[in-house]
Amino acid sequence: MVLAAAVLVAGCSLPQGAALRSEIVEARGGEDPGFQVVEVTRAMVPELAAWPATGRSGSGRWLPATRGPSSALIRPGDRVTLVIWDSQDNSLLTSPARRNAVLEGAEVMPSGRVFLPYAGEVDLAGATPQEARARVQDALEGIAPSVQVQLSVEQGSGNAVDIVSGVSAPGRYPLSSRDTSILSVLAAAGGIRESLQNPLVRLMREGETYEIRAESLFAEARRNTRLRGGDTIVVEEDPRHFTALGAAGTEDLIPFPEEDVSALEAVSLMGGLSDQRADPEGLLILREFAPEDVGRTPGPTQRQVILTFDLTSADGLFAARNVLVNPGDTVLATESPVTRAETIFDLVGRVFGVTRQARDVGG
Repeated sequence: MVLAAAVLVAGCSLPQGAALRSEIVEARGGEDPGFQVVEVTRAMVPELAAWPATGRSGSGRWLPATRGPSSALIRPGDRVTLVIWDSQDNSLLTSPARRNAVLEGAEVMPSGRVFLPYAGEVDLAGATPQEARARVQDALEGIAPSVQVQLSVEQGSGNAVDIVSGVSAPGRYPLSSRDTSILSVLAAAGGIRESLQNPLVRLMREGETYEIRAESLFAEARRNTRLRGGDTIVVEEDPRHFTALGAAGTEDLIPFPEEDVSALEAVSLMGGLSDQRADPEGLLILREFAPEDVGRTPGPTQRQVILTFDLTSADGLFAARNVLVNPGDTVLATESPVTRAETIFDLVGRVFGVTRQARDVGG
């Protein structure tokens, strides 16, 4: 009777909280499983590291730091203020009572020119303030041979950068020189907000997007790139995440707390494996590749790949420590088959308990 009850219960569809490793991995033996299973060992770590990356947002590129001149270049949209000095008694530019004339806030036109009375348009685009002063003085010498010019520039949109988000004071910030670094501008904007988790810095320039983790930007001077007029900076929380499922402490979308997260660190972020339910021989990472990545060497043979780790061996532990989780991966802690067996025996025990109670009542 015990055997019959066990067989009856085993034949039923039992509830389980997570998949069994065997249920997933053994499906590869089918005629066309549609996915590749890779049993990860330490020896395979270098090969997997060379596989195409998945789930990465943005370009992953960054511009190196270079030294620039301390002076800015005049661009369309800048405003130029001129103080013109002329000592001639019959000057067209000044009066006997005042030997200087002020032309304040003359905007540089889209053509790069500025209009000067009696001299016409003067091209200032691409000139430093010192070069622009000389050009204006040359243009005026025809009507005032002894003229002297003072020139100052207020940077416009062409000589400024926009910081959109992620700082204490977003806005437009002028570039006082061509040697202005991104860290200088971020500091002027009040710095990156401390509430952002693993912030990502994006630089948009001339239709291209570059990105870097704030931690890397702060750590290395060679990353402190120089800015150009028209650049846009966006600082946001790292959007990368992986999905945690199965017999673990939590089932949720887990954000990346730092640049790289290994499979072993992912287990920790998931709250660890369940002592009662998890199969430590069956930690799985489910990953999907782009069609163009399939068939590359080294690379996957199918778009959908399952990486399996045996955390009961030293080899498997070191492999899990050195294989990185990619954004968008699913990390699955499979359920131990022992749990299923315990469920069967628990149900058998309940059957006999109910039967015994019925007999006692009937007796």
